[in-house]
Amino acid sequence: MLFSVCTTTHREVEWITQDMACVFPEQWDRFHAGVPEAERDGRLVDAYDRLLHAPDPEVRVRAARDWCRWEEAHVEVGHARPDPRYDDPDFRMTFARLVTHYWRHGAWFADVELLRGAERLAGIPGALVHGRRDVSSPPDIAWRLARAWPDAQLRLIDDAGHGGGAVAAELVAVTDRFAAG
Repeated sequence: MLFSVCTTTHREVEWITQDMACVFPEQWDRFHAGVPEAERDGRLVDAYDRLLHAPDPEVRVRAARDWCRWEEAHVEVGHARPDPRYDDPDFRMTFARLVTHYWRHGAWFADVELLRGAERLAGIPGALVHGRRDVSSPPDIAWRLARAWPDAQLRLIDDAGHGGGAVAAELVAVTDRFAAG
């Protein structure tokens, strides 16, 4: 089971860290401003990864806060309230470091390698649950994976974003169906 599918292609990382400025311009300006001016024309994921490992703890804390504020801005579509996990400074640091580490390296896969290799999952049942209003990982990502994975079924939730209640409820339903055999 996968939900809110992201395959970490270069294009997906650029969408989330650069191009979504067209969807959330005010929030993206704050995110962009969190990077030193000399690095603002480069890859923001690389700049944030560097800041999250800076020797100065204040720089690290600020970078984690800024990264998670941006994350919350684009994943909150379809959510009733902010995610309380971001209130925890340890969670913020771990989350931001983990995401930037994987994203800046493309999860160590060549672009679209995951999609090209999905045919090897033939015979393994899968379920993909994705919100149709997910702007963080647009539904076409899950759609392409479902088409490449012969035994996966995609459930697009019309009124859901990147997660939240409707996605969670469908994940429970899918789990129950798998458990029932």
